Amino acid sequence: MILTDELCDRLCAAAHEKSAELGVEISFAVCDASGLPRVYRRFGEALVLSITLVPGKAYTAAVTQYRTKDVAAAAAEGAPLMAIQANDPRITLVAGGYPLFRDGKIAGGIGVGGGTEEQDCEIAEYVLSVFERLSR
Repeated sequence: MILTDELCDRLCAAAHEKSAELGVEISFAVCDASGLPRVYRRFGEALVLSITLVPGKAYTAAVTQYRTKDVAAAAAEGAPLMAIQANDPRITLVAGGYPLFRDGKIAGGIGVGGGTEEQDCEIAEYVLSVFERLSR
């Protein structure tokens, strides 16, 4: 198993560290390659809406193997994945979900929410870099 409890805890700590640096309270989730939850954490008074969005962001990133921002573009009217979220209500088209790959294979997904789109993505990209370093 790639996403061990220890690695999930370290990713959670990295998300908290980066969010504190940016001065934003977030929710954070990690799921496995099948989209099943591994860890969820709401830091401080993160936005209530992030409680439902963040696990969905992680799930979407894992099962589609794309950033949620990219899935949203592909789900627009006339695009290749138009209305994908209507077929699976767990799909979330809000930016902040990133897939985790190891050796070219999907390992899971992460979701970050509570800040602006830019803040959520900056935190997620930082966590992604930590995952890449720790999972070698």
